[in-house]
Amino acid sequence: KLAIRPPGQQDLQAGHVAEMARRMVVERFGGEAYTAGLRVYTSLRAADQQAAHAAVRRGLLAYDRRGPWRGPEDLETLPAGDGPELEKAAARALKEHRDDEQLRAAIVLAASPRELRVQLTSGERLVLTGEALRWAQPALAPKAAPPLKIQRGSIVRVTDTGKGWTLTQWPAAQSALVAMDTRSGRIRALVGGFDFARQPLNHVTQAWRQPGSAFKPFLYSAALESRIMPATLVDDLPVVVGSWAPQNSDGQYDGAIGLREALARSKNMVSIRLLQHVGLADARSWAGRFGLDPVRQPENLTFALGAGSVTPLQMVQGYATLANGGWRVPPVLVERITDAQGKLLFEAAPPPVLAEDQRAIPERNAFVMNRLLNEVTRTGTAARAQAQLRRPDVYGKTGTTNEAVDAWFAGYHPSLAAVVWMGHDEPRSLGERESGGGLALPIWLDYMAQALKGVPVAEIPPTPPGVIREGAEWHYAEWQSGGWVLALRAEGGAIYATPPEVAIMPTPLPAGPAGSVP
Repeated sequence: KLAIRPPGQQDLQAGHVAEMARRMVVERFGGEAYTAGLRVYTSLRAADQQAAHAAVRRGLLAYDRRGPWRGPEDLETLPAGDGPELEKAAARALKEHRDDEQLRAAIVLAASPRELRVQLTSGERLVLTGEALRWAQPALAPKAAPPLKIQRGSIVRVTDTGKGWTLTQWPAAQSALVAMDTRSGRIRALVGGFDFARQPLNHVTQAWRQPGSAFKPFLYSAALESRIMPATLVDDLPVVVGSWAPQNSDGQYDGAIGLREALARSKNMVSIRLLQHVGLADARSWAGRFGLDPVRQPENLTFALGAGSVTPLQMVQGYATLANGGWRVPPVLVERITDAQGKLLFEAAPPPVLAEDQRAIPERNAFVMNRLLNEVTRTGTAARAQAQLRRPDVYGKTGTTNEAVDAWFAGYHPSLAAVVWMGHDEPRSLGERESGGGLALPIWLDYMAQALKGVPVAEIPPTPPGVIREGAEWHYAEWQSGGWVLALRAEGGAIYATPPEVAIMPTPLPAGPAGSVP
């Protein structure tokens, strides 16, 4: 068994990290890993990990609470009466059900529509009434359906909210959070799921999911290298290719719209036309600069809407590249390994030197993208970020896939990038009205409020060479006298750039299968 333990402190809740460390040690040292008393030192920060663990749990439980009561975990037989034999029998029954520090296992001793008496694994007895039962009230009715019914002997979960005990349940969905130092690549927090013992799958590293609109910044970054500037007007009009007719998430089409507003409002039609302008091959290659696997991205227009496959770890690396000014730094979790006597057996490479010739994207590209992503957190789909954190130095993008199967928020402070994902292990909708802004963003904010506590507001970096500002927008300097794309117009299935007014795409890219697009 491996546990993550800061010096002089109790174990951290980091089961998925411990498993990552175990696998690394076994790969390096084989069977000796279990007998040599090896010590593994990670890059986690205790306060960050605690905040991330708590944020993921709070977010999942809050979402689960909006859904229906799904019924007790089990039903045990209890003896009649209410004496010592009942207490002993209840304790024996609870031994078969793992307790949790937050979702406490409890067995029902008596149930009625107004009151629930339960016993915890500690032997403590609780009485739940009123608001504590409201969520599961139909399950307490005399004629409740058997799978949902709460009765004597039912195994349920209860939690202490700080204002009293209330009925709860294990969440059906999963979530993950990973946070990384943007310049060193050191992982400061990693939560691979709600509970490692129940679900050891590490959703940070092993869950390949569609990123939805959280992918769009990588496409916008590619567009900047294709004469598209923040002031470029792009037609936000319906796109129909064969049977494929994607829509904007807000259901509105606003005609010609500037790039800044298009990203802030997550306009799908604009992203599709940007891809048509950039070209699929170049756009897929550009995504690879951020650490995403081009092979796992679709070879059709659904690429523009994030219909490929990524992991949260890849996404945090990509967003860190934008945050640090254009360098892709590899994530590092295990800092060093020593034997029982302290002899160094392994040490991670030092943080990379961020030299100019090592950039993944140009400095000016990252600078302009930062300005666009700051608008998202100021007035766009993630406006709650700056408002709630009360600081202007946060950037990011929401992501919601088709039918809200996956919900994302990927964002950063210049020193710290963090990505949150929520979804079901077996992909299905999180709910018709759910979104990345409503599910993943609150978890991100919960974590970042702690991670950035006491961190001074970062100043806007100096304007890099090759960038100028005209009015409210930034441009690459070589377009000061013209030549950048003033507008992308859609006409007859082709995209026309002005100036010059020539078809960028004489042959339209293939669409994706109907209904497949976030």
